[in-house]
Amino acid sequence: MGNGGQQERQTLTLNQLQAYIKEKDYRPELKHQYMLKLFEEIGELAEAVRKDKLYRETGEIKGTIDEELYDVLYYVAAIANVYGIDLETSCRLKEQLNRNRYPAQSGE
Repeated sequence: MGNGGQQERQTLTLNQLQAYIKEKDYRPELKHQYMLKLFEEIGELAEAVRKDKLYRETGEIKGTIDEELYDVLYYVAAIANVYGIDLETSCRLKEQLNRNRYPAQSGE
């Protein structure tokens, strides 16, 4: 995904990200460890938010909200991969459920 630190400006779908993570890190036997890592990354995200640390302001990715959001997304995708869940489909289904449950908030 990276190219030696240069910023890439390409569109990346959730399915593509999920496939990339599966290719890189697919170990169903580690599903409980993935969950623990997700909890850990959520804690690190909370700390970065508390410090209000952003990449665009620091120029360094380490310890930023940006980095921690990716880490959370990584482990969400890894867990979805273990269970064979297509996150894009899950998003569409959940959005439909929300529109039905909360029609006044759906913007329709």
